Amino acid sequence: MSNNLTKREIVQKIYESTDYNHKDVTDVVQKTLDTICGALTKGKNVELRNFGVFEVQVRKARVGRNPNQPETDVMIPRRAVVKFKAGKVLKSRIKEIDLDTI
Repeated sequence: MSNNLTKREIVQKIYESTDYNHKDVTDVVQKTLDTICGALTKGKNVELRNFGVFEVQVRKARVGRNPNQPETDVMIPRRAVVKFKAGKVLKSRIKEIDLDTI
């Protein structure tokens, strides 16, 4: 079993802790993710209080190298990337993690 939390597990945890049916929980989680994705693809930042901020940043074009052919330069084009900055509450909870259990 993976250490990753999946969308399916998120839906299951919400379903088990509420009175909503599974399909409704799945729809709400999917619509939430679609809304976040839609905002990011329009270049907007997504701020979730006490959790963090998803920011769209533009990486400038640069020259890269192919390790198999170091004499050949590869042009890496300018592109948009998503960065995540943790909020205060998340940062404080992360500090409480027992590093030996990871």
